[in-house]
Amino acid sequence: MISILKRNNWFILKTIVLITIIIPLGITSYETIILQKKSVEFLGDYPTIVGVLVLIYYLILLVLGVIWVLTQLKSVLKLKNEKTKNELHHLQSQINPHFFFNMLNNLYGMVDKDAEKSKKLILKLSDLMRYSIYEGEKNLAPLEEEIAYLKNYIELHQMRYHKSIDIQFDTDIDDDSTEVMPLLFIILLENAFKHGVENLREDAYIHISLTSKNKKIFFEIENNFDENALPEKSGIGIKNIKRRLELAYPKKHNLIFTSTNSVYNAKLQLQ
Repeated sequence: MISILKRNNWFILKTIVLITIIIPLGITSYETIILQKKSVEFLGDYPTIVGVLVLIYYLILLVLGVIWVLTQLKSVLKLKNEKTKNELHHLQSQINPHFFFNMLNNLYGMVDKDAEKSKKLILKLSDLMRYSIYEGEKNLAPLEEEIAYLKNYIELHQMRYHKSIDIQFDTDIDDDSTEVMPLLFIILLENAFKHGVENLREDAYIHISLTSKNKKIFFEIENNFDENALPEKSGIGIKNIKRRLELAYPKKHNLIFTSTNSVYNAKLQLQ
């Protein structure tokens, strides 16, 4: 019966509505007009079998109505989930493209000067790109793999810079099976390099802390920056991470930014 509804929904719906109206209207009209009764007791004087059949009809109608409503709700939820999934994939595809392009440009100018260093940078860059492409398509990734990705990113930057950078990365993970949305923390780390380290000639630092306890993840990153070199407008990175958190961790995240005395701090908590 459900398959019939799917094949010709509109026709069946009109038929059901018509029958539903005709049954009580026909019985009432028959008793008031033909039998000339002043008051009508619905199915009161009819054989029991008639009452049973009418009751069965309305029960079937009720069941079909519930099934139809549930089917529509399922379709709406499926459409909403697909929309959310597509938007997440789009947001994840925005991550790091300009970084990779910049690195390729740097490598182009470095190949003739330092071939060995260029080879190491290419290998490190390929690891990052591989993770971004394959793991970035997944809904969740092991937290340990995200940590490895962040460390590779840091090592790549340390190789390309010709200055001393104080980088500390402390981790404390109580469960190796903990998973997180991939390419989430990299936006905050990238901002620390882009708006902090790159604009400082000396004493640049980035301190990172990532802990996981009782299914809760805490990520904190702090860096210093040059107040005279800040961009006038914020890029898409922060908007990206905020939207991804809204979609993937609704009411299960807390993201706080603070900036005082040329020190920028970002804290992210996930449940």
